[in-house]
Amino acid sequence: MKRPNILLIMSDEHDPAVAGCYGHPLVQTPNLDSLAAGGVLFENAYCNNPICVPSRMSFLTGKYASDVNVFDNGSPLAPDIPTFATYLEASGYETTLCGRMHMIGPDRLHGFGRRLFDDKGDWVRFGKGPVRTPEARRSSNSHVTECGPGPPRWLEYDSTVTDLSERFLRDKAANPSDRPWCLVASFMYPHFPLYAPQEYLDLYPPDRIELPHLGNETLANQHPAIRHLRFFFHNDKPLPEELTRAALASYFALVTLTDEHIGRLMTIVDESSLLENTVIIYVSDHSEMAGQHGIWQKQCFYESSVRVPLIARGPQLKAGARVSTNVSLVDIMPTLLDLAGTPIPQGLRGRSLLPSLHGDPVSEEVVVAEYHAQGMLSAGYMAKKGNLKYNHYVGLPPQLFDLAADPHEFVNLAGHPGWAAAQSNLHQELVARLDPDEVDGRAKRNQQLEGMARSYTG
Repeated sequence: MKRPNILLIMSDEHDPAVAGCYGHPLVQTPNLDSLAAGGVLFENAYCNNPICVPSRMSFLTGKYASDVNVFDNGSPLAPDIPTFATYLEASGYETTLCGRMHMIGPDRLHGFGRRLFDDKGDWVRFGKGPVRTPEARRSSNSHVTECGPGPPRWLEYDSTVTDLSERFLRDKAANPSDRPWCLVASFMYPHFPLYAPQEYLDLYPPDRIELPHLGNETLANQHPAIRHLRFFFHNDKPLPEELTRAALASYFALVTLTDEHIGRLMTIVDESSLLENTVIIYVSDHSEMAGQHGIWQKQCFYESSVRVPLIARGPQLKAGARVSTNVSLVDIMPTLLDLAGTPIPQGLRGRSLLPSLHGDPVSEEVVVAEYHAQGMLSAGYMAKKGNLKYNHYVGLPPQLFDLAADPHEFVNLAGHPGWAAAQSNLHQELVARLDPDEVDGRAKRNQQLEGMARSYTG
């Protein structure tokens, strides 16, 4: 069979729960809904690191961010580490990147054959390691207070990504070639600041927006890692209800705006010869807490931080299917190579999801996530299998949640005698994949360095 073209669309900070096809009763995402109706939707897809650069470098390489020494938003991926683009190029694909990938340092391609539009300049410089001390704080909670109608910071950027990607797709439709291609079109939205155009805000009147469900949680009875995270990001004081509704309306508006960009790219595929041989995949790099547990942004292991949308549609793939198996972003690389008929290298952390895309089951594997950046004093890790999620924090007590009975993750079962075996099993699954203390120490050493020396030191 002819190797398929691949259009991979990526957003930034999109909680899948904020989409119609994932069950949101209010948010309008007609294009994602259409993509899901014609393809395969993964209900339990996760990032492997809930912050931009480590998550994206894990996505590109099929490895944990700690495997490639990328621990925070200031550390680059070494140029000799191959990505899925490296392997696709070597197998004859034309690979193109357009838009955001938050690549740090001078290598602007990391295996892609060309790039139509780069990251914004202030996102690519080497950075100092994050300050991870008890007294350190972000300067403000502008990530939530900057919301409502205003100057949308990424509006022109995402419009340019769409325009250039449309031009690419139209050219491929008008000039067919025997060489298959892979285009990664990557947007900034719905990442904060939460300023949105008024026409999209009008879709979400504040009085129709449901406030985050906080249960009986207070800052005082939350896990110490979560208390410190909230302190660092100035989320430690409850927001006025009016501000919460305004911020949620803005976030919803930016999701709908992003859905329109996605729809423009889908339309070109659907209304041209590309439809016959193009696989479309949609994913995000991490999620957005949006007030759940009192948190805005991400940087933790609650569902609204680590769960991501993952939808795929294409010829020969199952239509209208939903997969409940836990999967993660490290599965993307082997899946793309499998789609392309390209050998999958040894040593990857993920597995191909192509059987799921054809309607066949895949085995239940443990999904691992890690975090080593601002707001957390020492490393945190997640291991999820089935409905059970285990969070291990270096130097602090663990968490264990049964998401089937406790979807909002309010009841910590760690230490409960009836759950001791489950807790032990998940801990053993985690340490079989990495050494939590060793990785924590390596991250902290890496973050003490600066510039080029920092980038390639383990």
